[in-house]
Amino acid sequence: MQLGMIGLGRMGADLVRRLMRHAHQCVVHDVQPAAIAALQHEGAVGAASLDEMMSLLKPPRILWLMVPAGAVEAALADLGPRLAAGDIVIDGGNSYYRDDMRRSTELGARGIHFIDVGTSGGIAGLARGYCLMIGGEEDVVEYLAPLFSALASGPDGVANPKPADVGRTRDLDARTAESGYLYCGLHGAGHFVKMIHNGIEYGMMAAYAEGLNILKCANIGTQKQEPDAEVTPLRHPEYYQYTFNLADIAEVWRHGSVIDSWLLGHVADVLRTDPTLAQFAGHVSDSGEGRWSVEAAIDEAVPAPVLSAALYARFSSRGQAAFADQLLSAMRYAFGGHPDAAGPTTPRDA
Repeated sequence: MQLGMIGLGRMGADLVRRLMRHAHQCVVHDVQPAAIAALQHEGAVGAASLDEMMSLLKPPRILWLMVPAGAVEAALADLGPRLAAGDIVIDGGNSYYRDDMRRSTELGARGIHFIDVGTSGGIAGLARGYCLMIGGEEDVVEYLAPLFSALASGPDGVANPKPADVGRTRDLDARTAESGYLYCGLHGAGHFVKMIHNGIEYGMMAAYAEGLNILKCANIGTQKQEPDAEVTPLRHPEYYQYTFNLADIAEVWRHGSVIDSWLLGHVADVLRTDPTLAQFAGHVSDSGEGRWSVEAAIDEAVPAPVLSAALYARFSSRGQAAFADQLLSAMRYAFGGHPDAAGPTTPRDA
């Protein structure tokens, strides 16, 4: 099949490469000419402008947007006047599912199909394949099956499913799910599933980080403890005399452990190459999906304490708890004269 890819960042460029490996024709466009040139060198057809891209695509044209969620609206505004009835627009980024619903209605009024594809796999997806969670009109998704089949990881991540496996029955859907892609429902369904996927990812990452931090600090009993009225003393330092190799622990967990995962493999790798994590400042971004997951949980009255705590931990990592922490310190000082190591040190009358 022929496809136009708009957005050639880390994910978009590798999606193109994987599609070309499976004999699909790709016309590519990006605001960075160097990104276009790199893929042209590998066999893609470059388009310096949207007008050129549209002229190179045969109708009905398939356009895949792989841009940040915040850039989709502008991308569609540029693309919209160039679209015609029968064209298909795929949003493969991490857009908010409610935006998908609105966009599908707006484009649908003109006879243009809109498909939302939650795409997971990261920079390893080129080799491993991707996990695709798809929403939109089912017959259009079936038409696009050869593209999804090429991009998906395949059973056990080693082979690609046959496009004919796509279908409306539970058995056929199960077969595509085992192959790495799934029709999840009408417009927004793909990004809704991806939203919760990323919320779970936040929680998994936080659990690994917190657990390994406890292991890292398990040698606290070997450190000299100065008496301090403001800090609860370690009552049994003899219980905390361990100095662990965290990279080795993460690695051994990857073999037969119930908490083994692809993510844990990355943890082991980074700890092996940078044991102190000196190259990382510890400021953890959130691109929206964690927030939207928590919002959905609130709307559904479904408890999600782990996902919520993981989201708030990301806020805290960026210093957004600094004022609250200062206020806690101020209150302790106000009612008890407790000094702050970085603040007032003259005790007040209790």
